[in-house]
Amino acid sequence: MITGWRQLLGSGHRGNLALVCLGVWLHAADSLVIATMLPAIVADIGGVEFIAWTFALYEVGSIVAGAAAVFAVRHRGLRAAMIVMAVTYMAGCAVSALAPSMETMLAGRLAQGVGGGGLVAMSFIAARRLFPADQLPHAIAAISALWGASAFAGPLIGGGFADAGFWRGAFWFFAVQAAALSAWITLSRSIQTGQADEEETGGRFPARRLALLGLGVVAIAAGGIEISLARSIGFVALGVVLIAAFAALDTRAGDNRLLPPAAFDPRGGLGAPLVMIATFGMATIAISIYGPLIMTLLYGVSALTAGYVIALSSIGWSLAAVVTAGADERHDGRLIFAGMVTLTVSIVGFLLVMPNGPFWLIPVFALVEGAGFGMAWTFILRRASAISPPGERDRLASAMPTVHRLGYAT
Repeated sequence: MITGWRQLLGSGHRGNLALVCLGVWLHAADSLVIATMLPAIVADIGGVEFIAWTFALYEVGSIVAGAAAVFAVRHRGLRAAMIVMAVTYMAGCAVSALAPSMETMLAGRLAQGVGGGGLVAMSFIAARRLFPADQLPHAIAAISALWGASAFAGPLIGGGFADAGFWRGAFWFFAVQAAALSAWITLSRSIQTGQADEEETGGRFPARRLALLGLGVVAIAAGGIEISLARSIGFVALGVVLIAAFAALDTRAGDNRLLPPAAFDPRGGLGAPLVMIATFGMATIAISIYGPLIMTLLYGVSALTAGYVIALSSIGWSLAAVVTAGADERHDGRLIFAGMVTLTVSIVGFLLVMPNGPFWLIPVFALVEGAGFGMAWTFILRRASAISPPGERDRLASAMPTVHRLGYAT
């Protein structure tokens, strides 16, 4: 395992690793930074009724941009596409920092989601192109480790700026980093010369498909925000229909597809790993959303403490990814199965312990949940890449984080 990390860090790829990790960091930390700033934001500009939408619109933008990432990369090139996403993210941060009202803040959050979601998807594409196959698992493990660190750092950064009476500074903090990333990508030769699938120049921008996908995610989000049984069921049903329509149109789009063929068909090919990733998200999102509230109500812990208990899942993911990164390819199936079993154990554990206690077991199962993701994620991607036709590998790399977030949304 140590030898593999030495090879990655000593092979001239340290700059490439730092670059793709920064793209992931901006999205992962910023998706959580607002959580500890919301009381200060609402006290300053109002809009308490829009709080849920500050999260929902960020996710909508992330999913739509993630789906569109492969089109942008294949038609405009990886460097240009990443620069556009970094600038979009920077602009969203600036809008949020200057927001005089919550309505303006929502526009900024949507732009941040678009830029951040696009950067994550493109970072996975960049990792596949820039790193040799034998070093890719370690690169993905490093990205996972950074994601886990951001789960802790995001709320700390937001809380620090809020406590200092300067919540707007947190958005400027990330805007400056996005500007630095844009300059770095512009100057980086490796991004331009990384091994690519065949680039394309034709094809119509898939506006209708992306609109269906975005509206579907918005409808599902509205089902969770506008609480009433009939309304929620109606919104969720509408969302599922719209996303199904997106998938059907995308399947018929030929070489202009955004996702791999039969991306939502679990019966084989590339559909099976993508459906697995989506169901991982579906199975665990309830704890992420409602777990902090349940802990504060039943056990009297602070909101920040409850948030960090849930964030332990990301730490478990990071640790498991780093520990297993050097596993030989012949063990992929065993590690994926072990991850599935571990994830299932955590869900059953939450079901039993969350309402009944003891409280100390809740963070234990949060770590176990993350470990299940960490054991499986890298090797799902490696096995899927092994069976993927060369022309589908960018789509697969982009689809992995995007479909995962879609699972969270649904």
